[in-house]
Amino acid sequence: MKHVIRAVLAAVVLCLAAAGALIGLPSASAATLTQVTNFGTNPTNLKMYVYVPDRVAAQPALLVLTHYCGGSAGGIFNGNGHDYVTAADRYGYVIVVPEVTRSEKCFDVSTPAALRRDGGGDSTGVMAMVAWVRQRYNVDPGRIVVSGFSSGAMMTNVLAAQYPDVFAAGSAFSGVPAGCFATTNGSLWNSQCSGGQVIKTAQQWGDLARSMYPGYTGRQPRMQLWHGSTDTTLHYNNFGEEIKQWTNLHGLSQTPAFTDRPQWNWTRTRYGITSAQATVEGISISGVGHQLPMSGQLAYAITFLGLDSGGTPSPSPSPSPSGGTSSALKGVGSGRCLDVSGASQANGAQAQIWDCNGQANQRWTSTGAGELRVYGGKCLDVNGGGTADDTAVIIWDCNGQNNQKWRLNADGTITAVGSGKCLDVSGYGTANGSKLHIWTCHGGTNQQWTRA
Repeated sequence: MKHVIRAVLAAVVLCLAAAGALIGLPSASAATLTQVTNFGTNPTNLKMYVYVPDRVAAQPALLVLTHYCGGSAGGIFNGNGHDYVTAADRYGYVIVVPEVTRSEKCFDVSTPAALRRDGGGDSTGVMAMVAWVRQRYNVDPGRIVVSGFSSGAMMTNVLAAQYPDVFAAGSAFSGVPAGCFATTNGSLWNSQCSGGQVIKTAQQWGDLARSMYPGYTGRQPRMQLWHGSTDTTLHYNNFGEEIKQWTNLHGLSQTPAFTDRPQWNWTRTRYGITSAQATVEGISISGVGHQLPMSGQLAYAITFLGLDSGGTPSPSPSPSPSGGTSSALKGVGSGRCLDVSGASQANGAQAQIWDCNGQANQRWTSTGAGELRVYGGKCLDVNGGGTADDTAVIIWDCNGQNNQKWRLNADGTITAVGSGKCLDVSGYGTANGSKLHIWTCHGGTNQQWTRA
């Protein structure tokens, strides 16, 4: 069996090397990935690494980031997980990176101990790491999330199934359902599952996950699932089986409530809530093998996980009537702030840029529903629900419609969910009073914003 594991590891490492995953870029921040020892119960001798950005949010989110087979904490941190790091610098959340020390460098998602809550497997050590961070930082208990790639994606599913009371959401790139890799002979590799031959009903998959935390009847984590259609390391069939499992756990139909194509070879399906933070979301990448995540994909995961909804606070953040923390949004190109014209509170008042002044008409709150609220009950709104370039951006009574939902991206852009276009300063304007509209995203500085 060991020769099978080595062969699979070799294939995985080659794929990741081809994708540039094993050779990372240096972090732009002075903060560094730091090893922590003696963090608590650690029955499988995992290593713990933590990243705390230079400016940590007052109540930061916590991301558990799990590596692929043959990987390491440094490999994923500096390689194909690095967009999570740059976003942490921007939004002020903390990252925990567990590292496997066994020779295969794969997470154990197979043995009986590994597939039981507090069972003494890898997940037990990971949860000790989570507890260690929560004791030292004022972590937002509603924004503890997990993401992983390949073996780490399998661990993402397992952690979310075993600790649904801890994790709010997960994002799994090229994984398998929780429990699919179960073995009884001590091996960590299940060829039937990896080959896509383990097929169950949604109820069976849901029951398997529920068996990992018997008696639990509370809420389940939201789950985002990614898979390449030509994956031969962890067969594409596993993508559909994961969707069965998580829709069942949430009591949802397997028929999508929403389908779109964010990129030409992507098919995205959503189940339950259909916003950018859907209940369950599946993204199938046509013609791609075992090489996820690819460039730009983590920005979608960051939004789904809610890691961009808090942000590094301004020095004196003020409480907002809608329950979050309000702050200004400064245009990178202009150095001026997102502003409601004339400090008006009337429906239809134009959004513009103006010298930053800290007044109420420049204080915006990003809510869990994807809104950007001002004055407590008014929302940044795409006029008339329009989707065309140059559609005006105004304020209006908050109503939950897609034209009032926005995605704050890791690159500083703000995307209108209803149109997929970016919040844009008209004509690259930099003067006071320059109006805001939506425009096709192009990454220009008139489409980039920072918390101020």
